[in-house]
Amino acid sequence: MSKAARERSARERLAAERRRQAARAKQRRLLSIVLGSVVAVAVIVVATVLVIDHKNKSGRAEVHTGALAPLSRQADGSIVMAKAGVTKPELEIFEDFQCPNCKEFEKNTGSTVEQLAAEGKVKVVYRPFHLFGNSPDPVKTNSLRSAEAALCVPADKWISYHDALFRFQPAEGSKGFSPKDLVKWGKDIGISDPNFEKCVTGEQKKADVDAMTNYALQTRKVDSTPTVFLDGRKLDTNVVFTPDGLKAMVAAAAATPKK
Repeated sequence: MSKAARERSARERLAAERRRQAARAKQRRLLSIVLGSVVAVAVIVVATVLVIDHKNKSGRAEVHTGALAPLSRQADGSIVMAKAGVTKPELEIFEDFQCPNCKEFEKNTGSTVEQLAAEGKVKVVYRPFHLFGNSPDPVKTNSLRSAEAALCVPADKWISYHDALFRFQPAEGSKGFSPKDLVKWGKDIGISDPNFEKCVTGEQKKADVDAMTNYALQTRKVDSTPTVFLDGRKLDTNVVFTPDGLKAMVAAAAATPKK
């Protein structure tokens, strides 16, 4: 091979090596861009989750909007939602504000329950209680505090406060439902009675919650939440979580001759 040919071959090999190096450098730049984008998206996602979580924990409770049947509190602390003169069918809802399934029930079927009552098709009785009495903290404390606070709420503010407790429900095992927040949410929805704060922070409704819990667990044999009874008959979970199914059951009960 001539000297010129050897020099040309060397130049070609050098050029080829430079192209390979340039290609590898380009790949590294692309990989860096992709990884940077992934990291940026992850940061945004985490930040969004934290903002939402913070908002859910310390946000402002809202006054319920939409038609509601009149609300009243019974002597045992339960809340009745029914139009005047409506006594049957009777829908009883046993719930714990720390219960994730109760939150899901409220999300899926809560508006249907309110609609049926507003239309005069059913009498609703809300029976909050302390299901997680034997659970470790903070689940136990969250369950008790929220039930006590709910019994401190005037009947006409019940649905708004009920909405707030499920909206701000702490994840199982995490702290939440602090007395400060429970009082704040009440003020957010218009509770101005100074005795409300004393009721919440002083745990003045503990005896009532204990009595309602005993009624649920011992008398009515409720072993999970939500548990829903229609005219005393326990409804299947599939019906409870299905708006159309619940409407059908209420309509059937209304059509059944009363003994």
